[in-house]
Amino acid sequence: VQLQASGGGLVQPGGSLRISCTASGSIFSISTMGWYRQAPGKQRELVATIDSGDSTNYADSVKERFTISRDNAKNTVNLQMNSLKPEDTAVYYCNARILTTGALKWATFWGQGTQVTVSS
Repeated sequence: VQLQASGGGLVQPGGSLRISCTASGSIFSISTMGWYRQAPGKQRELVATIDSGDSTNYADSVKERFTISRDNAKNTVNLQMNSLKPEDTAVYYCNARILTTGALKWATFWGQGTQVTVSS
């Protein structure tokens, strides 16, 4: 199983950016998907999660600005980021809880990370 993130880049404060992550490989089912971020010198922190019933959870710092969504047909999770601030600058990692085929075991997988830089 692989998670491939895309869509990061440089954006000015107040701008918007959308990042996506697609899971591929031996997937039977996906439960919770999410986004985490890690800024230089800081620990990785939760940004947002979405479960298989589309219930969402957000960090207080991104509520009302970020929206997480998923496309189950494409095994994709998206993060729409609006009103971006310099403190949102970080490497963003996607994460998914996946039931793999064959062994039929749940496991957590991580994407490779995509850089988001908010700067003028």
